[in-house]
Amino acid sequence: MSAAASAAGLLLATALIAPLALAAACLSRVVRARVPGLLWLAPLPALLAAGLLPAGTAIAFSVPFRMALALDQPGAILLGGAALLWSTAGAYAASYLRGKPGLTGFCFWWLLTLAGSLGVLIVADIAGFYLLFTLASLSAYGLVAHEQTDAARRAGLVYMVLALLGEAFLLFAFVMLAAGQPDPNPLIRDAVAALPGSPMRDGIIALLMLGFALKMGLIPLHVWLPLAHPAAPMPASAVLSGVLVKAGVIGLIRFLPFEAPLPAWGAVLATAGILTAYGGAALGVVQRRPKTILAYSTVSQMGLVAAILGAGLAAGDASAPGLAAYYGLHHTLVKGGLFLAVGVAFATGGARRLPVLLLTGLLALSLAGLPLTSGALAKLAVKPMLGYGLLSIAVSLAAAGSTLLMLHFIAVMVSETADNPPSNAPPGETVPWLAIAAASLLIPWWLYPSLSGGTLASAWSLPSLWKLVWPMMLGVVVFMAAKRFAGLAGRVPEGDILVLAERQAPRLARLPAAIERLDGQLRLWPVAGLVLLALVIWLGGGFLMAA
Repeated sequence: MSAAASAAGLLLATALIAPLALAAACLSRVVRARVPGLLWLAPLPALLAAGLLPAGTAIAFSVPFRMALALDQPGAILLGGAALLWSTAGAYAASYLRGKPGLTGFCFWWLLTLAGSLGVLIVADIAGFYLLFTLASLSAYGLVAHEQTDAARRAGLVYMVLALLGEAFLLFAFVMLAAGQPDPNPLIRDAVAALPGSPMRDGIIALLMLGFALKMGLIPLHVWLPLAHPAAPMPASAVLSGVLVKAGVIGLIRFLPFEAPLPAWGAVLATAGILTAYGGAALGVVQRRPKTILAYSTVSQMGLVAAILGAGLAAGDASAPGLAAYYGLHHTLVKGGLFLAVGVAFATGGARRLPVLLLTGLLALSLAGLPLTSGALAKLAVKPMLGYGLLSIAVSLAAAGSTLLMLHFIAVMVSETADNPPSNAPPGETVPWLAIAAASLLIPWWLYPSLSGGTLASAWSLPSLWKLVWPMMLGVVVFMAAKRFAGLAGRVPEGDILVLAERQAPRLARLPAAIERLDGQLRLWPVAGLVLLALVIWLGGGFLMAA
């Protein structure tokens, strides 16, 4: 191996090792007090790796670690966005949580979640992927439940139960996937290459989709998002919504065989994605709290990513992973910026409130595809792959839903901050927010030509602009009409179907007693005799008809 290749592999390994080393340093009293100010540094090796290393860079750890790391195009795209958000959110967290209790514990869980969420983007073997996926999932509990309020503890419990369920699905899938390989811990690419011909193919794909759909928050497996994001501290909400859900996205990218068309499974994934896109928007517009609205927006946006991957899987389109990663990058930067914006807006009043709300509104409408924003570029990039049939129309109509949801978010933000006293958010929070906001508006332009195959000038053309504008116009019309139904706000609780199920718990608790009473009645001789006689008559009639 050349010196350059060794250096590149070392940088890739440092992307994983740096946050783990800083987490270990939390055990030292000397370093512990300084860790909050160092959080923004931990993701920088990953950011450098994403920006500087060529696709194909790889490194393998020897026994006893047996882990392989590799960088490809989708991984580099998501790694760069994730590292940038983790860095800016880390700087924001140092200011936002200064002087608050439990800061050391927060930093420890933050760094472990950081290591796992970045690691899944570059790990190349099945066992390593499962280890890092689990590290990210379980460590995030410390971020969700950090506030230790009743809502935070409940959100943490729901999150943990669903996280463990998802990991159980994935464990079964990975064991089945590795069963036919000569190496007990095969590289992901080798196992996936053999998947289309596996006799267990359909079972494996079903388990993979269930496990990763739980992490992405596809309906009806989404209930942890609207509970966890409002309960977590603001910087934690930013990375949970912007980065952690991408562990599900990279999982689908890594483990589904996009080289071989699977129309049935592609249709299943695309349909689940479209239903999630609509459902997330519909549930979000009846919410009252900004962070909850953003959580349901993440549900909706992850539905669109699933639809993109479903279309690629159905057609056997190898470009789907790169396009899904590009859309995911846009969502990472914008959604992270929006969560940080909520904190800045609530801490700002007087003359500076309006500029903060204007930039927040620009970021929000970017999710809907506002022309010349990253959302517009992401939607234009995936249009050709979606075709011009029902799926393309469904995705365009989902943009109308996103517009409606983001207009609702802006209206709530204006209302909630209207009475803010004259004040300025701390620079330690404002500067990181402005940095991630600028990145969300600029970085996608740099990547657009290489990923879309088009030119930047094409994004300015009238046909392209019309594709973006008409869904947004429809969303505006629906928003204006929906003001008549403002009374619906708050009717659907955060957590929707989970809360509704909990409300039925008293009825379900009476079910065992009812079954016991029924059993007692059936044991009585008259009743048992009548049931037996009815069965004899029914069976006798069946035999006679058969004869």
